[in-house]
Amino acid sequence: MPPDRQFGEEGGRLSYGGYLRLPELLAQQLPQSQAPDELLFITIHQVYELWFKLLLHELEGAREAMFDGELWHAKHLFKRVHAVERVLIEQVEVLETMTPQDFMEFRAKLAPASGFQSVQFRELEFLSGAKDESYLTRLRDASDTELARLGGRLREPTLWDAYLTALSQRGFAVSDEEIMDSLLAVARDRRTHDDLWQLAEDLLTHDETAALWRTRHVQMVERQIGTKSGTGGSTGAPYLRGRTRLHYYPLLWELRGWL
Repeated sequence: MPPDRQFGEEGGRLSYGGYLRLPELLAQQLPQSQAPDELLFITIHQVYELWFKLLLHELEGAREAMFDGELWHAKHLFKRVHAVERVLIEQVEVLETMTPQDFMEFRAKLAPASGFQSVQFRELEFLSGAKDESYLTRLRDASDTELARLGGRLREPTLWDAYLTALSQRGFAVSDEEIMDSLLAVARDRRTHDDLWQLAEDLLTHDETAALWRTRHVQMVERQIGTKSGTGGSTGAPYLRGRTRLHYYPLLWELRGWL
């Protein structure tokens, strides 16, 4: 490179705003009212969807790494996933700076839109192992493309399927009758199988942080609207409270009782 040229000048001459498509991105916040806090509400939920997009990308990579026996790479990706999931939990605090009175200024404008309708969130649950075919009919406003994505998630392997493959590639039995014995064997011989143990811990952390987010989210909802029904037709906080008991990997939690 000539001495009078600087790094970046040999490339496509992209600008910061052009690369990130900032004019298009910043044009996507379109409040439906004059309420000051509606911009906060829209921004937070759009940011959540961006994080969901990244989580799907990273979890797909972790799944493929486990299928390929590249457990070190799966662990690297899970480290990123866990960091993002902690951010998801912390973001709730930003939304809670909005008072119930502030929310009520524009809440009626949202109906029937609801976070219940987030297709990417359901994709994350399906990919993680909590598949529920009923959402294909319950997400009434989902597009054909979104429903096709969800249908694909129902048919494709989960993270747990990938972990079982990693176990079987190391000679462990993974049938329903034998899987607990295999998990115990891994846990009791970390000198030999620490990579498999650590990967199971990564799955459990993913499960735990997802549960922590659900709990933090329902507390925020209760703080904002109490026991009112959700704008999308759900029962609101009671429905969300029931979801806090969901576990992606119940066998990994049960394993603790056997150690």
